[in-house]
Amino acid sequence: MKKRLRIVLIWALISLILQFGAYSLLNNQVQKVMAPPVPIEPITLQLKATIPGVDLTNIQISYAKDYLAYMENGTLKVFNLKKETVVFEKKLPSANDKTLGVLTYQWLPDRSTLLYFYAKKNPNPITYVTRYPPQTESPPIIKTPTANSTSVGQNTEDPNEKTVKEVPKVVNEDVPTKPWVEKVYGNPQITELYTLELPDSDEDIAPDDRFNQTIDQFPAGGKIEEWVVSTTTNLMYLTVKNGSTEQLMEIDVMKNVRTLNTWGETIDNMAASDRYGTLYIDSKVRAAQQVIAMSGTKRHIISKNVNDRIIGIRDGKVNIGEVVNDVLVKIKTTPDLSEVKSNPSLKTEWQGSIPFNKNLRTVIGAKGQIVVYDHQTAYIVTSGQFKEVTLHGDENYVSVDGAELIQLTREGTSTLAELQPLEP
Repeated sequence: MKKRLRIVLIWALISLILQFGAYSLLNNQVQKVMAPPVPIEPITLQLKATIPGVDLTNIQISYAKDYLAYMENGTLKVFNLKKETVVFEKKLPSANDKTLGVLTYQWLPDRSTLLYFYAKKNPNPITYVTRYPPQTESPPIIKTPTANSTSVGQNTEDPNEKTVKEVPKVVNEDVPTKPWVEKVYGNPQITELYTLELPDSDEDIAPDDRFNQTIDQFPAGGKIEEWVVSTTTNLMYLTVKNGSTEQLMEIDVMKNVRTLNTWGETIDNMAASDRYGTLYIDSKVRAAQQVIAMSGTKRHIISKNVNDRIIGIRDGKVNIGEVVNDVLVKIKTTPDLSEVKSNPSLKTEWQGSIPFNKNLRTVIGAKGQIVVYDHQTAYIVTSGQFKEVTLHGDENYVSVDGAELIQLTREGTSTLAELQPLEP
């Protein structure tokens, strides 16, 4: 009996081990599909390519450094740097209205996928709906009690009871009695989100341009000022400014859209956790300036220092800069946690002086380096060490992983793009 029990237990253990192994393998495969692993070492290329045209704006390079996205005369273009050819164009819906078309775009940090918002006029901003009057009910009949009426609660009726009184019908002249047609005003602008999948740059395959969803809550004429994506949680955050109003919108994987900012709040900058999707913002309400972490509807104050600004998040570290009179004087960090707490301790990582205004861009590289740059100079802080790099070319851009430098130089009616690793 003991021998049989031992055999059963052994086979049960073997079965559990096999099941655990199968589940682990399946989970790993799913993780690779849902969130492809980012290489430890960022991809860098060293090449030159000639791009037709000279009026190129909003330059962005793909994670593999082989595609360049830019705007030219209101048209979004994607250029294959290896084959030196334009592989995708998205033009304005109307040449007469340049406020429409592609509003903004962004490469995903771990694959050759470009997300972009596209606006066009709603062909049916006004619809007509037939309305019907409310159904009228017959007036109630009230019986006049007689001397032979029975007591309350009895069901016996007096056969001699004949007197009835009808409540007179009150006619409300404000209530229509016939169907009518009513105008319904919708959003005059249709705003759509697209996903552009690019093939391997060596292949002759057309990109896959897929419609994702319509953002019904997007205000007509709104301008997207900030846009961050958390690929691990499939959350997108964008600030939309329309006149004097500003909206902070969240879009989740289920295509749900909601507004997160409070009344009267303006947001100067924001960054999303690459692990947990927590959103960190520079929030300003009247004179109060704070760095705030948002997770769903919960808010936590990270810093009440009016000079502190969120710089970015990478590999479990939230980077906050202290900016005084447009000069970055200190870089502080706090851990990027799944459960955020208010008023965390901030560790000073670096102190010095770096120009820091709206004309400069900031990225946090794959190795944790902070790069602040304009078209002439890049200021790099790595593990507390500072380095200044002089840039060449008419315009200079740094990839979002901080590894690649893109130098653009105008040559006649074309633009020479030169790619090289950014000095560490």
